[in-house]
Amino acid sequence: MYKVDFEKVEWKSPVKGMRYKSFCHNNRQLRLVEYTKNMPLHWCEKGHIGYVLEGQIEIEYANKTITYETGDGIFIPNGREHRHKGKALTDMVRVVFVEDV
Repeated sequence: MYKVDFEKVEWKSPVKGMRYKSFCHNNRQLRLVEYTKNMPLHWCEKGHIGYVLEGQIEIEYANKTITYETGDGIFIPNGREHRHKGKALTDMVRVVFVEDV
């Protein structure tokens, strides 16, 4: 179990409409990510698991598109064949991701 005080971690904003805070522990990284509707579609190829804390996000996988909302868990496996893209469906979406680093 992780207990992280994200209030003490600075926001980073690599693209318009998206910002995140990250915390590393051993070989795992926790990221608190906020997406907004004006974020451009983005691709991600890194495997991770996540939990939607607030809002709705649509993720387009190779063979299907799934809408996730508050309380849902997200799993994105590793590998180029699992490339996906996502977009925010609500004004703001907040997700916690856990990733191997």
